[in-house]
Parts: sequence; C-alpha cells; structure tokens
Amino acid sequence: MRNALAELFGVELPVLAAPMAGGPSTPGFVAAVSAAGGLGFLAAGYQPPAVVAAEIDRVRATGRPFGVNVFAPSPVPVGTAEFRRYARTIAPEGAAYGLDLSAAEPVEDDDHWAAKLDLLTRHPVPVLSFTFGLPDRASVTALRSAGTRVLQTVTSVPEAVAAAEVGVDGLLVQGAEAGAHYGTFTPRALPPAAPLPDLVRAVRAAAGLPVVAAGGIADAAGVRAVLAAGAVGAMVGTVLLRTGESGASQVHKDALADPARAGTIVTRAFTGRPARALRNAFTDRYDGAAPLGYPAVHHLTRPLRRAAAAAGDPERLHLWAGTGYRAARAAPVAEVLAALASG
Repeated sequence: MRNALAELFGVELPVLAAPMAGGPSTPGFVAAVSAAGGLGFLAAGYQPPAVVAAEIDRVRATGRPFGVNVFAPSPVPVGTAEFRRYARTIAPEGAAYGLDLSAAEPVEDDDHWAAKLDLLTRHPVPVLSFTFGLPDRASVTALRSAGTRVLQTVTSVPEAVAAAEVGVDGLLVQGAEAGAHYGTFTPRALPPAAPLPDLVRAVRAAAGLPVVAAGGIADAAGVRAVLAAGAVGAMVGTVLLRTGESGASQVHKDALADPARAGTIVTRAFTGRPARALRNAFTDRYDGAAPLGYPAVHHLTRPLRRAAAAAGDPERLHLWAGTGYRAARAAPVAEVLAALASG
C-alpha cells in the first residue's frame, strides 16, 4: 500500500484531504495537509481560472505534493418554468437580506471547463482529480503526458469502468455517506447505497486500478476498514472542517459542533444536485420543493448562502457534512491526520 501511495502521490500517510469547494480548501489548508505527510487538494470548482492559477502557485511554492480537483461538465438542465417556480418559493428567504430571488434568471455554465483544462495542461500539477463527469481520453492523455497523475471520482462500478476506459491512473471511490455533492455521473438516479468497503472491493475487481476511498470516514477504524478492502488510501473531508487551518466559515464550524443538529440529509435544495448536508430550516422547508437543475439552482441560491454566511445564519446556509460529522474537532490538521492514520 505504501509503495502504491508513494508511486501515485509521492506521500506515505494513507490519509488524503478531500477537495472542499466554496472556501474550506484554502492554499494554507492544503499546505498544512501536505506538511503533515498527507495529500491535500485545491478545489477549483466555482473558482475563475486566474484564481485557481494563483492558488496553485502558492501551494507549489511549498515544494510538497498536492492535488487539484476540477468539476467536469455534467449539466442537469432545469426548465425555465420550474426554475422560476422554485425561485418564487424561496424568495422570502432572500428578502431577509434584501435579495430579490424571484427575479433571477437561470444560469447554465460549464465552470470555465476549457480554460481550466488548458491551464492545467500548460502548467501541470502533481495530481488532478475530476468530479461529476468524465474528461475525454485525449485530455487525460495530454495531462498524463505533462506529468500529472489523473484520478476520477466514481460512485459505482459502471462509472469506474468508464473511467478506466479513458485512461485515468486511479479512482476516488465515493460512498453514500460522503458530505457535500455526490460525484455521480447520474444525479437523476443515484447509485444504490453500499457499505464503502464493499464498494471498494467491487470497483477494484471491475476496473483494476488503484483506489482511494471516501465517504463518512471519521476515525482510524474507518481508515483501516477501507485499507483492508484494498484501497491505497482514505480520503476525508468533514472531519477536517473544524481544524484551525480549514477555511470553512465559523458558522459552519459551529454548526458541526452543535449537539442540537438532527443529523444529515441528502438534498438538492441548495444547488439542484444531490448533496449531503446538516439538516437546517432551509432543507426542512424546501427539500421537497427543489428541482433537479445544476448549476442553475446553485447560481440562484449562491447570493443567499453568501449573505447567510456573512450574517452568521446557519439556517439558510449549505452546511455540507458527511455522516461522521460529530467526529470533527477543533484541532490542528496534523493532529487529526495522525489520529486517523494511527491504526
């Protein structure tokens, strides 16, 4: 296992930090993970290419291995009438911050896909992972030829086989317990949930590629379980959100520690794509009303979520969290990673 980790990533600690878009995975956070002997990933999702380039430069200057995660286009279009119905439904939430959500128009984009691929091909990074969809074989070949290890997030055996066919170096196998967005290629029909070790075994058998396991891993026992199933490493996210180096908002950190929180829910209320979050007033009110529609719903609610974060309002904020969120603690990244790898 250690030989595979060293060959793939240039690290020995069998714990990787998940890319967490929207704030948590800052350059400082990624550098702290790498300094502790693990592998951290910058989250290029939602970021303009110039910002991604600047963050890469900051982490590259440390001289340590790191990765970058990119959202591959996998649009889930939403009809204009359905979009406007939902915008009107949630409009009272925006009114509290002077936002007229009912006037929003649907925005469909590809998150600067071509520009990010161009950047990462011309200025290669050590490790690059893709989520939501597959890059084409030519792009994977170009990235690998430039010296980058290419990984693909998958949530099922069919996705793993498809990823192997485009020539990636390894797979990030995401289980149903993971926080934030499901990386599935088919958000309209989520794959059947399976215990993460079982999914790891099935994917390894079908695809024949090195596997990193993610989803609900919150302690050393969870790490041991996926390594015993054949993964070369475990990827964690939620358990690192409360660390001092995490860029998560204070309101998010506080919510993770709030004993009154009633667990997690898989919802499309915030972005139009299934994602696991702590339950709050927004998910309780609107989960049943939210349409599938990514990225249009994401762009609709983004101003509201930014305003809520600035105001310290956890009830209108996307509190992404995996099922192991109660294990998240306020401690240095290095301490948390060492505890996870202690088995």
